[in-house]
Amino acid sequence: MESDHRVAVLDRELCDSKKCGNWPCITYCPPVRNKIEAIKMGGDGFPIISETLCISCGICVRKCPFEAITIINLPSELRENVIHHYGVNSFKLFRLPYPRKGLVVGLLGKNGIGKSTAIKILAGQLVPNFGNLEAKPSWEEAVKFLRASLVKEHLSQVAKGVVKVSYKPQNIVDIPKVVKGTVRGVLEKLATPDEAARMVEALDLKAVADRDVGHLSGGELQRLAVAASLLRKSDLYILDEPSSFLDIRQRLRLVEAVKEAVGEERKAVVADHDLAVLDYLSDTVFLFYGEPSVYGVVAGPYGVREGINIFIEGYIPDENVRFRDEKIDFQVKPPTREAEVDVEKMSWPSMTKTFPGFKLTVEEGWVKRGEVVGVMGPNGIGKTTFASIIAGRLETDEGYSFDPKAVSYKPQHPQPEDMTVEEYLRQASEDIETSYYQSTIVKPFKLDKLLNKNIQELSGGELQKVVVAQALSRKADIYVLDEPSAFLDVEERYHMAKLLKRMAMERNVYVLLIEHDFTVLDFASTAVMVFDGQPGVAGYAYAPTDLRTGFNKFLKSMDVTFRRDQETKRPRINKKGSQLDMLQKASGEYYYAAV
Repeated sequence: MESDHRVAVLDRELCDSKKCGNWPCITYCPPVRNKIEAIKMGGDGFPIISETLCISCGICVRKCPFEAITIINLPSELRENVIHHYGVNSFKLFRLPYPRKGLVVGLLGKNGIGKSTAIKILAGQLVPNFGNLEAKPSWEEAVKFLRASLVKEHLSQVAKGVVKVSYKPQNIVDIPKVVKGTVRGVLEKLATPDEAARMVEALDLKAVADRDVGHLSGGELQRLAVAASLLRKSDLYILDEPSSFLDIRQRLRLVEAVKEAVGEERKAVVADHDLAVLDYLSDTVFLFYGEPSVYGVVAGPYGVREGINIFIEGYIPDENVRFRDEKIDFQVKPPTREAEVDVEKMSWPSMTKTFPGFKLTVEEGWVKRGEVVGVMGPNGIGKTTFASIIAGRLETDEGYSFDPKAVSYKPQHPQPEDMTVEEYLRQASEDIETSYYQSTIVKPFKLDKLLNKNIQELSGGELQKVVVAQALSRKADIYVLDEPSAFLDVEERYHMAKLLKRMAMERNVYVLLIEHDFTVLDFASTAVMVFDGQPGVAGYAYAPTDLRTGFNKFLKSMDVTFRRDQETKRPRINKKGSQLDMLQKASGEYYYAAV
């Protein structure tokens, strides 16, 4: 396969040409030494790399002291498939996904490789330039550039202004800054009172219907944003990471609400990192692969099962492209859990914690060293309260508390501090330069290019990675992580889960993982702790138990069953009322059923 199409990207946030010393990227470039301007200094003080004159020797990449340069060779056939180029030595997107009437189209890929760019183009918010940086194209010119296809058909309708698009953005934290009033009031501005009431019921917003938007939790804001999007009666619904902060029941309600809104006449595009939810929601999927912040390529469409399995394998057969060195593995047989007499355990007594309007009751329980205990239950049931007790931040009604010095705690909603990422990580560990730390923390979470950034400037996903990394960097006896996968992509979630398991065993520590993503729980957990009760009123925490017992207990209360994919062994949600769903319920096997 010919590979003469290059993508050269300069990270301007990392580049500091005043401090690098005689511009080594230019000085050591072989073509420049032969008087060919493959790299030259631009008028704005940043070097410009010519993708056509570059010979891909990699010298500038190695010589740059700030690791600001990336040069990648791509198959030459992609040259004709550039959809959007953000500027000289900036991100490129190749190909586009497209919506189809009556279908939910899923987008799957890691962060930073073009999903948001593709979504903005499909929504009509960004006019594609097809790599032409000289002129700013109009929608009409953009449509003419495309060959006859479903993409051309959709964008031509966008250009004519005949497509009504409803867009639920990824970031929902800023909603209270621009939206005022109660949940019910906001929704009734978009539809009739009856329609708004049905959506409130569908997305489990009844308890907060009369609450001011400014007082909503992350999960409540997420459901409000989805409800507002679906009530707009649009031709195309675009939902960017709609499952974040939602529990499993709310995620299934989300699926039902989206499918009902789409029906047979409308279209939907959904990007999400929860594999089980994306699998259950989508009718077809497009895969995104590439290098974050450098380039992204769209592949597909594929059938849902085929597309997700390709993503898990890390290899696209029809394009002969391997985009990940290893496949994602799932544990098919759940580990057993026995209380060995000679194994040290962390235990707690029966206890309660009471707040105005809410009471949490916790059974006596224990965790042994080396275990990762997955903590699962609906939102508002007391999981974060329990985490705060274990972390030594709360005292129980009986006066019981843990020593906070022994605990490394990652809160559900971390607050950014005014310092660089490197300073923040050094607070937790002085081993940041060691090869072990670099290979287990910095490189997999892609923190190397964030080290000099101020934490207050990070995106939601970047902040989450940094806070999780700091929590895992501390030397502690107990690690408590509250919803660490929010905003992380599938690969980052998988790495985090593997690291938790490895760390628990190697350091011989206790790990509590509060999580809603079942694939993450499946990756990481060696035992589970189930919370039940009435959200916002009363919660009951059962003692930790083995995975099979715990998953069955929880999913029975949710009235949901999972099956295993025959090829990859990943968990898949059964359609409610299907033959397999009823068979598993009858046998009492809600999760670890035979493949």
